[in-house]
Amino acid sequence: MSAATTRSRTPRTPDRLCAEAVGLARAAAEETAAPGVVGEHVDVVSEGDRVVTHLFECKEPGYRGWRWAVTVARASRAKVVTLDETVLLPGPDALLAPEWVPWSERLRPGDLGPGDLLPTEADDLRLEPGYSGEDTPPPNSPVSDEMADRVDAEDAEIVSRAPSRGAIASVAEELGMRRARVLSRYGLHVAADRWEEAYGAKTPMAQAAPATCVSCAFLMPLPGSLKQAFGVCANEFSPADGRVVSLSYGCGGHSEAAVMPKPPRPAPPVLDSMRPDEFPLRPAPDSGSVPDHADAASPDDLGHS
Repeated sequence: MSAATTRSRTPRTPDRLCAEAVGLARAAAEETAAPGVVGEHVDVVSEGDRVVTHLFECKEPGYRGWRWAVTVARASRAKVVTLDETVLLPGPDALLAPEWVPWSERLRPGDLGPGDLLPTEADDLRLEPGYSGEDTPPPNSPVSDEMADRVDAEDAEIVSRAPSRGAIASVAEELGMRRARVLSRYGLHVAADRWEEAYGAKTPMAQAAPATCVSCAFLMPLPGSLKQAFGVCANEFSPADGRVVSLSYGCGGHSEAAVMPKPPRPAPPVLDSMRPDEFPLRPAPDSGSVPDHADAASPDDLGHS
């Protein structure tokens, strides 16, 4: 190993004149920073031959642990120290901002508000090219070359009058079917997993439900392949009203959960006001009641009263 390599790896001793230029470094830091922001002198670091950095404490609110770094230098055989640069650098225990994360990774469901725009990338895996009108017609299409070769001469005139690809694209655009991109198979699976997690069979609500949504009258099935696993809840009293729910989801608002019994109808009252009711002044002898003078009569007289 050469002597130069050994000397470069050993700690350098700060230049004496540069290390003593604390006043020059403080004046430069105070000129760059606001008044009262530069604190105590904390360290001297040798950056090279006759190049030294002075570190001062930063008292700026919000910059805890940061330090003002002022680098000074002098030329070879020169006695005058000159200023190089002044910067604010974080220290070992400095309060730093979190690592920057792209907005596409920071965005969460529900963050989009009124007036906000959410652009999608050109290579978004959730999307794929939709109907463009420039694709090759399917083999059994009346405008395909294969079908044109198979028809007879008099049928060829009918085929020639078939709408062109541009006309088909115009009709598709008028019907609202011409979209630049549509949902890909990956995007469909991601959405299905998200809906299954929110309103699926493993949720606490579904575990306590009397029946699943597949037998509920409030379920509105979705078109396409999604109708085999999902639907939209239309029960205003359900916690999933207006949400896409799994067919295995369920809640207490199931249409067939319980049949409310009809309250019993009481019998109509009987009112008889056509004749008076007869009430005896004294109870009948065999009723078991005792007359008022029973305490003065003998037991033999009780049967003749």
